[in-house]
Amino acid sequence: MNRRIAQIVCFAFGALLFALYFSQHPAARKLNATVMIDYWQIIFAITLLVGVLGFVRMTWGSIRKGDDRPYRIVSLIGLGSMPVLAIIWGIRGDSPFMWMFEYVLVPMQSTVFALLAFFVASASFRGFRARSAPAAVLLAAAILTLLSRSSLEGIVPQFFTEAADWVRGNPSMAARRAILIGIGLGSLTTSLRVILGIERTWLGGEK
Repeated sequence: MNRRIAQIVCFAFGALLFALYFSQHPAARKLNATVMIDYWQIIFAITLLVGVLGFVRMTWGSIRKGDDRPYRIVSLIGLGSMPVLAIIWGIRGDSPFMWMFEYVLVPMQSTVFALLAFFVASASFRGFRARSAPAAVLLAAAILTLLSRSSLEGIVPQFFTEAADWVRGNPSMAARRAILIGIGLGSLTTSLRVILGIERTWLGGEK
């Protein structure tokens, strides 16, 4: 019964927003702008609250089972300490909240991005081997782009920079537009599947 109500609400609001977005009627345009501008932050806050509650519930369940208990406890302490510090001492530059942000959160984010960059570089090294003609073209374009964007100014010829700009503005741009069109069509298809009730994984895994 709860799933049926959720599907009905999803269909009603999805169909309404879909119709409002493509309608040129002044009332529809005004209502669409109101929903997208005035209520967007409220929707974002509710989704953030749902995400936090889901994280706490999942983490607490893992702590009770004993799965990675020390890490789960640290995660919960970190999740709860930041808003508490912000509420009590504020978010000024010399506040404990900013100290935690600058000396704990930022270094952890830098570490994660550094690891991500390492794995991207490792995958690129394996993928950019010139085993075929298309792979050789891809490898040449990658080397050209890296050299043109490096700090070797005055050493790299100006032709490299112009060639890299041409690669980024023509074949690379065409590929990016094709990918963006594919993402847009995929998003539209998924949205229609959710609105029409075909896609039901968001209700708990059932298709």
